[in-house]
Amino acid sequence: MFALLELLAAELEKPRPLPPQVAKHLSGTYGVSLDGVGEFLAGKLPELEDYEVDLILSPVFTPSLQDQAVFAEHLGRESVPEEKWPSLVASLAARPIRAHLLGEDREAVEVPLREVVIERYVRRLRLQGTISEEVFRLITATPAAVRPLLKAVARRAVWTRASRTEILRQFLARSSAEHLAEDAPALLNLVETYEPADVAEVLARLPHWRDVLRHEIGMASGPKPFFNERVEELHGGGRDQRRTEDTRIAAKQRETGFLDRLESLLKT
Repeated sequence: MFALLELLAAELEKPRPLPPQVAKHLSGTYGVSLDGVGEFLAGKLPELEDYEVDLILSPVFTPSLQDQAVFAEHLGRESVPEEKWPSLVASLAARPIRAHLLGEDREAVEVPLREVVIERYVRRLRLQGTISEEVFRLITATPAAVRPLLKAVARRAVWTRASRTEILRQFLARSSAEHLAEDAPALLNLVETYEPADVAEVLARLPHWRDVLRHEIGMASGPKPFFNERVEELHGGGRDQRRTEDTRIAAKQRETGFLDRLESLLKT
């Protein structure tokens, strides 16, 4: 438990960029200008109520899948039951933990973390997660660089049903190393979003999911024309951002490629 406590402290205190929604929230709620965010966090945050602090810092300290991967690699197949979390949170708060928040100028603002924020982070790490023996064996056969991510994916609550775990098992057993880092989070997102019962349901719904993506790609690739040249000029003329939406289209194309690979893996 000591090693886990030290890892938690290190992760909470590492430099973290402030997402844009933090500045937006501070501006809308407290009238803080963009260049005043650092000063507000350093000077005014200690005066606020716990719920206010949690609202401000929740975008920073809600763990991502990559954050969860750090702890999934540390724990392996072990789990930390929920009844042990309060002592972890209390120990961290007593240190105290000091966050290092990076604004737009990349200068770190040091902020003591309250227990409410630490608890948010700990509760969302999936410390209570487990991995079946066979899934863990399959993960250990993958390249070392991708194992922490795969362990984090495997510890998520959506796999608790055996028939749904079979989707993950087949995916791990048949995927090529080339696509694992991209496809594992995509699979997790798909299963958490649609909650298919088993492999058969995934295969049955794949054609519809693929058709929806292709329709969205077609819509994004062909924006509506401007009514006249003056309106076109106001939108930047030939530089109009509506014309391509390259990033969005590329993301949809990657999703389509993933669905094609998934169908091939589950049909094998």
